[in-house]
Amino acid sequence: MTDPQFERGPLAAQQALRTVVEKGADQAALSTLAHSEVLVPAATDAEGPAPKALTLPVFEQEDGTELVPVFTTQERMEHALPRMRRHRSVLLGVLAHGWPSDLSLVIDAGTPEQLALTANGVRALLDRGDI
Repeated sequence: MTDPQFERGPLAAQQALRTVVEKGADQAALSTLAHSEVLVPAATDAEGPAPKALTLPVFEQEDGTELVPVFTTQERMEHALPRMRRHRSVLLGVLAHGWPSDLSLVIDAGTPEQLALTANGVRALLDRGDI
C-alpha cells in the first residue's frame, strides 16, 4: 500500500524519487516507486502488437557497468534518449521482481531526481510482494 503523502502517477513517482535521493531509503517513497508505472525504452520500431516478453535496453558504461534506464514520463525519456520514441509501460515493482543479477537500473537519467541502483538494490528496495 502506498503512503497517502504520495499519490499515483508520474508526478508521485518523481516526488518519491526526490525523497529517496534526498533522504535515503524512505519506505513510503520506495513503496510509491514500486507501485508506479515506468517507461522502458523499446529499441524496435516495428509496428504491430507488442511482444509478449519485455526486452530490457542495456547500456554499457565506460567502466563496464551494464545498466537499464527507465523513465517516469515520455518527456524525460525523450530528453535522455532523443532517438528513442517507443516504450513499454510496466510497474516498477513487477520489473524489480524478476530483475537480473548482473544489471543496474537508473530511473529518470539526467534529471535532478535520477536514482541509480545496483541489481541487489533493485531487488532489495523495489521488489514488493504485494504487486
